[in-house]
Amino acid sequence: MQWIWTLVFCAALAAGFTLLGFVMNYRYLNWFDLRQWGWWYGKNLTVCLTIGVVIQILFAILTPRLGGRARIRQWSDWRRTLFFSGIPILGTVIGWLPGMWLAGLTSWVRLDWSQGGKVLGITSALSLGITFVLHHWFASKNRQLKAERRATEAQLRLLQGQIEPHFLFNTLANVHSLIDYDAAKAKDMLGAFTAYLRASLGGLRRETGPLDDELALAEAYLTVLRTRMEDRLRFEIQATPEARAVMLPPMLLQPLVENAVHHGLEPKIDGGTVRVDAALHAAFLVIEVRDDGVGPGASRRAGNGIALSNLRERLMTHYGDRASLSLVAADPGCLVTLRVPLDV
Repeated sequence: MQWIWTLVFCAALAAGFTLLGFVMNYRYLNWFDLRQWGWWYGKNLTVCLTIGVVIQILFAILTPRLGGRARIRQWSDWRRTLFFSGIPILGTVIGWLPGMWLAGLTSWVRLDWSQGGKVLGITSALSLGITFVLHHWFASKNRQLKAERRATEAQLRLLQGQIEPHFLFNTLANVHSLIDYDAAKAKDMLGAFTAYLRASLGGLRRETGPLDDELALAEAYLTVLRTRMEDRLRFEIQATPEARAVMLPPMLLQPLVENAVHHGLEPKIDGGTVRVDAALHAAFLVIEVRDDGVGPGASRRAGNGIALSNLRERLMTHYGDRASLSLVAADPGCLVTLRVPLDV
């Protein structure tokens, strides 16, 4: 996507330089000669693309060495401005002469260096100005997205505050009923519920956490329900070490696990199995939640569409359109796939 934006930006910049050249040399150029327009546009586009490629290479080399995008986002405003403005200027200085050579304008630069120097100065100034404006525009959009993200997370915490008492009372009621005739089972259920509360409350205190914490929360939740549903609920959780270390917003996995049980297995007389798999694929973390329950078309319980809609909204707020959430029939049951980018 960055290369596409670079191509579009260079094409627009080349058009601007072509128009500027005709304005500055209106006495010598024919404004109605399309061949002259095309010739100069081709030369300017070659120079702009060369500079654009050099700038992208510089960003690709320097960004990882400086700790990655996440680390750069934590810099102060002046450091980010210096970085995102300085790299285009450096790329312009480095890429201008190779671009002129590729455009076949080396003799013009050699014979009229003062004019070439002016063009280089104008190009650098324009690059600095455009970069400065775009950086502040994107910074403003980033602040807006962060505000929306905080609002979404606040809604999430409010929703959790409404859901957890319901889950709390049901679990405690089950523990109370088990104490009289199966104290060992009541103890196991209470231990699993304690683990669930520990994982859940820990996630509420931070904006992001490792997937490993989400998996621990899901395992504790399923353990509590398995004590209640007995043989009607089985579950498997598999994740690679690399996937477990990926940082995520809280409560991305939990709604998918709850839906698998609530809409897939509980309506089925014999119950079934919930399987969670997580691994890295290319530049994405891919999480799959599969159940062999009644399937997406059979459950008439309310809330499934709302939960997925809220989750998609949170993904859009945090990742933009780079994350995806899909739900398909698995025959039997349902498969939900969550894909989130790693470079955030």
